[in-house]
Amino acid sequence: MANTNTDESSWFYKKRDAPVEARVKDLLTRMTLPEKIGQMTQIERSVGSPQVITNSFIGSVQSGGGSWPFEDAKSSDWADMIDGFQRSALASRLGIPIIYGTDAVHGNNNVYGATVFPHNIGLGATRDADLVRRIGAATALEVRASGVHWTYAPCVAVLGDPRWGRCYESYGEAARIVCEMSSLISGLQGEPPEEHPNGYPFIAGRNNVVACAKHFVGDGGTDKGLSEGNTIASYEELEKIHVAPYLNCIAQGVSTVMASFSSWNGSRLHSDYFLLTEVLKQKLCFKGFLVSDWDGLETISEPEGSDYRSCVKLGINAGIDIVMVPFKYEQFIQDMTELVESGEIPMARVDDAVERILRVKFVAGLFEHPLADRSLLGTVGCKEHREVAREAVRKSLLLLKNGTNPDAPFLPLDRNAKRILVVGMHANDIGNQCGGWTKNKSGQKAAESQLVGTTLLDAIKATVGDKTEVIYEETPTKETLASSEGFSYAIVAVGEPPYAEMKGDNSELTIPFNGNNIITAVAEKTPTLVILFSGRPMVLEPTVLEKTEALVAAWFPGTEGQGIADVIFGDYDFQGKLPVSWFKRVDQLPLNADADSYDPLFPLGFGLTCNLGQNL
Repeated sequence: MANTNTDESSWFYKKRDAPVEARVKDLLTRMTLPEKIGQMTQIERSVGSPQVITNSFIGSVQSGGGSWPFEDAKSSDWADMIDGFQRSALASRLGIPIIYGTDAVHGNNNVYGATVFPHNIGLGATRDADLVRRIGAATALEVRASGVHWTYAPCVAVLGDPRWGRCYESYGEAARIVCEMSSLISGLQGEPPEEHPNGYPFIAGRNNVVACAKHFVGDGGTDKGLSEGNTIASYEELEKIHVAPYLNCIAQGVSTVMASFSSWNGSRLHSDYFLLTEVLKQKLCFKGFLVSDWDGLETISEPEGSDYRSCVKLGINAGIDIVMVPFKYEQFIQDMTELVESGEIPMARVDDAVERILRVKFVAGLFEHPLADRSLLGTVGCKEHREVAREAVRKSLLLLKNGTNPDAPFLPLDRNAKRILVVGMHANDIGNQCGGWTKNKSGQKAAESQLVGTTLLDAIKATVGDKTEVIYEETPTKETLASSEGFSYAIVAVGEPPYAEMKGDNSELTIPFNGNNIITAVAEKTPTLVILFSGRPMVLEPTVLEKTEALVAAWFPGTEGQGIADVIFGDYDFQGKLPVSWFKRVDQLPLNADADSYDPLFPLGFGLTCNLGQNL
């Protein structure tokens, strides 16, 4: 029975110096069933009125991709909005603060003026775990400046097939690469001391943010790379490849884990008791909380034709602790209440979920510091963070070809050339440069994004000599190509538009926007460097490889395009190594370095330097 003592001075859970577990247990004894269910409910900010948050005891609020206080809202505007939600939560009977979540997956990418780092596939190419940790620390500051406590990062999916629309969210195809790059967690949350108990959540302080390892488990290994598809594997294979990175995350004190939309051998992850409870919570000793994905309970299709109430029952009993509703909170609360009162969801399962949620909130210091720290606002998009992002761009660039003669490499380029031709929409579109999950889920074109940063074209112009003429055309005209003898060389920037999730699933993987033909047309007339912006390997036609002098994979590098110019003009050498095998033909997929008949165009780990074109 809930404790009805109203003398707040005697409420043990409010004593900031008391042990976390004692505070959790004390608060739990005071909570009614509606208050417990409220803690398990996460709503979208657009339905978060003060009355809803206070009266329904809502435990978490989030912004979906592209859900802002208003267009081009700055961090201070976000902080104002979130503090308003927080004050509503603190006005409830027990004053339990909300935890606010967002998809800050490559920087605080929803917020105007924030530093946007390369996507994970590019960071996997760096093989630099300390750099990734520093990116996490910078991101944490910019996230906390906006009042947000929790980011749904990192994605630790092991990539099985580049046709997957979330390919760029993976660090690579090898579990060892993904494990190494999970150091982002220590940057986001802070690094736990050696004596920190395994599986227990850890957040160092107010300059850190709650991290989330996702998507548990096997989301990168679905058949044919289909988003929300089916991963066909034995448990031994699943454990060796896809579970492995979670061991590293849990060892770093990751506080939350997100369940996957996908299935394992036909079983939906959101209702898989064995994986969510017996493996994650019991075998791996995870003591934080498990959150559903967006409307994740609705993906549960077993038994066939399940209604929402049945999905709630299956998901919660499988081990989901917080549910991204995100809009139908009234139905979720009603169904949860009926299911608990009928005994279909045991009270012990509810108490376990709420204990985990409260544990993270106490560890994160939300009871002591529930409101935004405005002293951090100066970190948003600051020079130091943009320098880290620029370094990440430099180290992520992958040199695939550099001339045909090792003794006479094409790169680095001559910055004092008389006349340069720059071609392709990706050279002057910062939205294309950043990719998905930038301002909104699917990303935006430059004209709409209002991102603060440096395009490749800006960077080229800032790097070349005063006497160098730079001619830019999105699509080269016949007249320009006809006069191309006057160009010292051309830089062609082509690639994918922004995308996310299922909208990014692609069975063909050809370079969009007539990319191959543009490359060939320019390369036939003048020596050409191709810079490919993409979230994955793409089909490289033989003519592209034959006719171009140099080829660079830039991935989706984020806002700091100057990092590309730093390398192609020779201030720094190439360091990137392929985090995924580059296929010759789509019909080879899936292609993995462990396959018996491994015949890639470029193997896992490939990467040239300008120093005689040697392979790293």
